Amino acid sequence: MSGIRPNKLTIQRWRYMLVVMVLAILPVAGFWHIASLQVLPDVDRGYEFLQIQGQARTVRTETIPAYRGVITDRRGEPLAVSTPVVTLWANPKLMDNQAPELTELASLLSITREELQQRLARYDNKEFMYLARQVTPEQAEQVLKLEMPGVFGQPEYKRFYPAGEVAAQLVGFTNIDDRGQEGMELAYDHLLTGVPGAKQVLKDLKGRVIKDLALVHSEKPGQNLALSIDLRLQYAAYRELKAAMGKFKAVSGSVVILDVRTGEVLAMANQPSFNPNDRSQLSSDALRNRAVTDLVEPGSTMKPFTVLAALESGKYSPETLIDTNPGSIRVGRKTFYDHRNYGVIDLTTLLTKSSQVGTTKLALDLEPEHIREMFYRVGMGKSPGTGFPGESPGSLPDYRRWPSIERANFAFGHGFSATALQLAQAYAVIASNGLKKPVSLLSVNDVPVGEQVVDPELTATMREMMTHVTQTGGTATRAAISSYDVAGKTGTVHKVGKFGYEKHRYVSMFAGMVPADNPRLVTVVVINDPRGDDYFGGAVAAPVFSEVTADALRMLKIPPSLESVQQEVVLNNRQPGDAT
Repeated sequence: MSGIRPNKLTIQRWRYMLVVMVLAILPVAGFWHIASLQVLPDVDRGYEFLQIQGQARTVRTETIPAYRGVITDRRGEPLAVSTPVVTLWANPKLMDNQAPELTELASLLSITREELQQRLARYDNKEFMYLARQVTPEQAEQVLKLEMPGVFGQPEYKRFYPAGEVAAQLVGFTNIDDRGQEGMELAYDHLLTGVPGAKQVLKDLKGRVIKDLALVHSEKPGQNLALSIDLRLQYAAYRELKAAMGKFKAVSGSVVILDVRTGEVLAMANQPSFNPNDRSQLSSDALRNRAVTDLVEPGSTMKPFTVLAALESGKYSPETLIDTNPGSIRVGRKTFYDHRNYGVIDLTTLLTKSSQVGTTKLALDLEPEHIREMFYRVGMGKSPGTGFPGESPGSLPDYRRWPSIERANFAFGHGFSATALQLAQAYAVIASNGLKKPVSLLSVNDVPVGEQVVDPELTATMREMMTHVTQTGGTATRAAISSYDVAGKTGTVHKVGKFGYEKHRYVSMFAGMVPADNPRLVTVVVINDPRGDDYFGGAVAAPVFSEVTADALRMLKIPPSLESVQQEVVLNNRQPGDAT
């Protein structure tokens, strides 16, 4: 047994070579596979495929919000600006409805944990849900610091209105998606709205941005808008109007101040108003820009234009006498009365006393189409053309046959309707020597030429006649402004109800211009439904005109005429007992 040797282990050569070849091929195959995944472009499910799949899971295109254009007054004071905010949203599919962090998240959102869980449950099959819209960046940062899966923040802009309710109806407001809903925000939404940008970002599995990859295209901010109003004058008009509303317990009111030279609206205040920064208690009644939408019968404020038509006819002059005895006149089945019997008066006194009888006789002597055409030429019955949403053209009927009662009604401002802005534009024709200029709510650089609609000499005569309305013996002595000659006219009309004119409800108005010899400003005041013993335009609207216009003259540094100053000095130096 000791002589037996064990068999020597032998491996066949072909097997050895096979193993060597397999071991040599494996690295080559590995390298080939790696190359096909990362280098070669045409291989099925190669690197291009993997890149596309990877990017689909990690690369996202995000919107870059665009800044909405700023709205300012004519002096650059901001009326509407956009501030950065963050909208918080969630992907309910990525959130754990039982996570302990929900308690803190709900607390930061000012809701209970149960309310948050219920909302997540309602959207459990969705990939998007708002958590909170337009919160401050500081509030959003507190939420995002929780680093909860499925909770994200989207930067946005929110509109803020520094002037608040002072210019609310004119400026308007935007909705939560930053689109114009009212006022100039709506009228010029296409200009104010910017074009959003886009960028590519890399996100992790939790949806957090790791890196900005590329800018697809930049955002384009909206255009800025400069309004015609002067915020200083706007505040003054708003303040005096609100005070009058409280004093006379009126339902609503409007004030419009117009620049005679350019046709720009320097102030447009309305009551009731609202705070566009807090619309939680907003009522639809406060939304209306009443100065351009609400219609009233202009009443006696149209008598200057009736007299102007009479002067234009060539049949009358300021000294022409009209017999108003016995202080009343019957037309058809209706009798018109003056406050007292003024007897025989000239046209200047007719305006000064606002004689219904004298105006009626004037109307019945003139062709009715002549009076209507005068009203139409100065802007009645057609839109002022400011482009403001809901701007009303008013109404100015044109009868084939003119019954006597309609002729009389037309002559003293009844039977048709107009807005406060239309009335201001009409008075601006008298103020600008017969030129009718377009009205603008935007700041203008070039003074418009305007259209000559009335003879300049007649308008100069009319302004001089209208100054007597605000002087001693006139119906609007409370509209007078120290050191300035004021030309204007009062108006008091019964409100129209379901069954005709209401006996004890009125609209009080005053429209005037200053300085009378070379007017720079036209101001119209409309007070709707004053309650109490005082309801005449001279008692309710005229004082508002005086205060507002005096402030405007001072702020704009418009000097009085030398003649007015001299007269003021004489009156101040007059001793008791001196002859008048």
